Parts: sequence; structure tokens; C-alpha cells
Amino acid sequence: MLAAVRMTAFVVIAPPFSYRGFPARVKAMLAVGLALAVSPRVTADYVSLDDAAFFGALVQELLTGALLGFLVYVIFSAVQSAGGLIDMFGGFQMAQAYDPGSMINGAQFSRLLHMSALALMFSSGAYLLIISGLTRSFTALPLGSAIDLAASAESIVLAVSEMFLAAVQIAGPLLVVLFLADAGLGLLTRVAPALNAFALGFPLKIFLTLTLSVVVFTALPGVVAGLTDGAVDTLLGVR
Repeated sequence: MLAAVRMTAFVVIAPPFSYRGFPARVKAMLAVGLALAVSPRVTADYVSLDDAAFFGALVQELLTGALLGFLVYVIFSAVQSAGGLIDMFGGFQMAQAYDPGSMINGAQFSRLLHMSALALMFSSGAYLLIISGLTRSFTALPLGSAIDLAASAESIVLAVSEMFLAAVQIAGPLLVVLFLADAGLGLLTRVAPALNAFALGFPLKIFLTLTLSVVVFTALPGVVAGLTDGAVDTLLGVR
């Protein structure tokens, strides 16, 4: 039961399992199945607890699973953040809407990159590495053990830093092109003020975004692989 609580809290929060396209019954069955799979490992060093200590351990496992799931969620938010940057610089931000299925509030590229990353995680088997890192977390954090708050805070700071860095790296080439387009339009407006070059800015930036977005999608498989490795390292870094 303690292992199932940690697994359930992780599956509810961490991608790709947190996607609302998966029914809650499937998530619960997956969490229980994973708990049964790791039970031979976790029962070797487990010491039987009384009622009060057992309920305390349940709360501890719930917090541990939620923390591990949140770390994975933050790291993979880099793809969504990169899509948000592309939407903002490319002029798609005005079409922002909330997607209840993926629980994303963003425009076209935010949702498109998010769905593409989920598809790549399942097609490449990256989700298996995340599950492997979760099962190995029982070695670093045995059942009922307290979380080191200093190590957890350090892991959160590292995950947020990696998220921002990865978002800029993903969308960086396209953002540079869009910035140069804005600079060119600004210079053209200074040379010929009556031309009103910024009126042409929206269709030009949309055209550049749609044309050069293939560069982002070409690099996306390697990005997902790198984010998966970072998520596993972050999971194992929590003590």
C-alpha cells in the first residue's frame, strides 16, 4: 500500500501519465501494477509499523510521489514553454485558449509541441526510462523514510533552471529569425515612414513561423531524449 501511494501520486502529476486522455481507472490500475512489480524490492528492508507510524508513512509517501511527479512535470514543461515563446513572438498568442484534455492554456504551438512530445515519449519508449527512475527511487528513498528538504529544494531549483534553458534552446533559432524580422521592419519604417511596414509584420512573422517551425520539429526527438535523461537524473537526485 505504501508503494502504491507513491506510485499513484506520481502518475497523477507526472507526464505522460497525467494526460486526461487516460481514464482515472487506468491510472489507478497502472499505479497498483507498478507497486506490485516493485514489492519484492521494497519488502526486503521494510520494518513493520504500528498504526500511527503507518499512517504517517502514508502521508510521507504521498508527499514523496507528488514531489517526484512535480519534478518530472517541471522538466517536461520546457516543451510547452518553448511553444509559448513561439506563439508570443510569432503572433499566435491572440488565439490562446484552454485545452481541458491536456490541461494547457496556450495557443497553437504550445498545444502542438505538447502533443508531439507526448507522442514521442510513447513511440520512443522514453516513458519506460521515467518508470525505471521511479522504481529506482525506492533505493534512494526507502519506504517510510523522510525527505531531505535541502536536497529536494536543490532538485526543484535545478529542474526549473533546466526547464527555462531547454525552452530557450528549443525555440532559440526561430526566435532569432523573428527578432531580426522585427528589426528589419523597424529599419524599413525609419527609412520610409509612410510605408507603415509594421502593418506587414503580422503576416510576415506568421509566414516565417510556419515555414521555419520544421527546424523545431526536427530537433524535438533529441530534445525529448535529453529531457528524459534529465528527469531520471533529477528523480535519483532526491534523497
